[in-house]
Amino acid sequence: MAYVIGLPCVDIKDRSCVDECPVDCIYEGRRALYIHPEECVDCGACEPVCPVDAIYFQDDLPEEWGDDHAASNADFFATLGSPGGGSAIGPQDHDSPLVSGLPKGVSA
Repeated sequence: MAYVIGLPCVDIKDRSCVDECPVDCIYEGRRALYIHPEECVDCGACEPVCPVDAIYFQDDLPEEWGDDHAASNADFFATLGSPGGGSAIGPQDHDSPLVSGLPKGVSA
């Protein structure tokens, strides 16, 4: 299990969570941030600093997001793999298929 970033982050990308993450497992896509499920150590440091309440432990995701956002988070890394830290590779020019398909301003 890992923490997951959900719908409220889309088109917001506040990055407070990135600054707080002790293992650098939060990566930046074009429209959202993503937590690498294999790099996350489940410390929970990211959750309380998120100003839009987008971060949840996978088992605690709101029902309306459910497995879609957990899968979306993992899908982001399908081609990226596990590079060992978001700050090392910087912002990526792609998003998960779920986020890419959302209309602009969906989280507002």
